[in-house]
Amino acid sequence: MALLTVYKPGQGYWTRVLSAVGAGTLVLCGVGWLWNELSVIRDERYRLYIQAGSAAGLILVWGGLMWWCFNRPRIVDFMVATDSEMRKVNWPTKREITGSTWVVIAGTVLLSLLLFVVDLAFAKLFISIGVLEGGGG
Repeated sequence: MALLTVYKPGQGYWTRVLSAVGAGTLVLCGVGWLWNELSVIRDERYRLYIQAGSAAGLILVWGGLMWWCFNRPRIVDFMVATDSEMRKVNWPTKREITGSTWVVIAGTVLLSLLLFVVDLAFAKLFISIGVLEGGGG
């Protein structure tokens, strides 16, 4: 397999692209962290060169590693299989998602009200038997 060829091109496209975007985001966050860590270099003449060189080196190394990983046959076959399985998923409609969201919100509100009432009842019980001090206001 040649160095810059894509294994199974055109298959698992979105899974590969979005995996690369996720990995690239992590690399860029690491570059930002490294840039910030290297800002303590006192010699201002070379600080920018060191920061930029380190950032470029990190991007090149991790970019090459990602290219190598995302073109390995086992990983690519997994991504292609994942992409084909995701096409079989029956995705809910916007109306179904909205309805389910309202059910969850209503259930959460009702449960919190129930727990609030139970908490008040226990507080009243414990005040009446002398476990808690009552009063206040």
